[in-house]
Amino acid sequence: MSRRSYVSVARAEAATEKKERVIQAAARFLREADSITAFSLEAVAKAADVTRLTVYNQFGSRRGLLEAVFDDIARRGRLVRLNDVMAEADPWKGLDWLIAVFCDFWGSDPAVARLHDAMAIDQEFAQALLERNERRRQSIEELVARIAGEQVPPADRRDAVDFIFALTSCAMFRMLAGARPVAAVCAIITDAARAAIIRIEPANSDAK
Repeated sequence: MSRRSYVSVARAEAATEKKERVIQAAARFLREADSITAFSLEAVAKAADVTRLTVYNQFGSRRGLLEAVFDDIARRGRLVRLNDVMAEADPWKGLDWLIAVFCDFWGSDPAVARLHDAMAIDQEFAQALLERNERRRQSIEELVARIAGEQVPPADRRDAVDFIFALTSCAMFRMLAGARPVAAVCAIITDAARAAIIRIEPANSDAK
């Protein structure tokens, strides 16, 4: 390896290490700061012991840094499992699995709950989270459509999707958790979600 190549590799490794340090400092800030509204490039730079310019060069903006932190939390919370969920041939099993993945995720990191709390007071946090939650809604829509079929009126499918979307939210998980173990919360949500779909299936239409 030439001297120039060695220097380039060393610089790239140093930049990667610094980027990871900033992301972890930002995540700690979200978990531990007295006020989440104090989250800024300057505050995170200080926590990571780097300059604000370093953070800006790595992420471009506060929103860019937030997205990187969200991605890291999602990776550590193994949301990548959703790819397998949506590939599941049996949509009922896929729905159960989706619920289990999100129950596990909501309880995996204190930063997740704090981020959702921040939605009420910080528009930038709110927008970033709303976009990510929309992906959850889209997955639910696909699963409900596969289970219910096209013969179920769109309005009925939409009602089921909206209900399951609410059931699988961080807020619902936190309300149900309390002294309950994650498995018990997951079972409650799964039963309710299945009931919402069974209610709109054609075979049950006469009972409505």
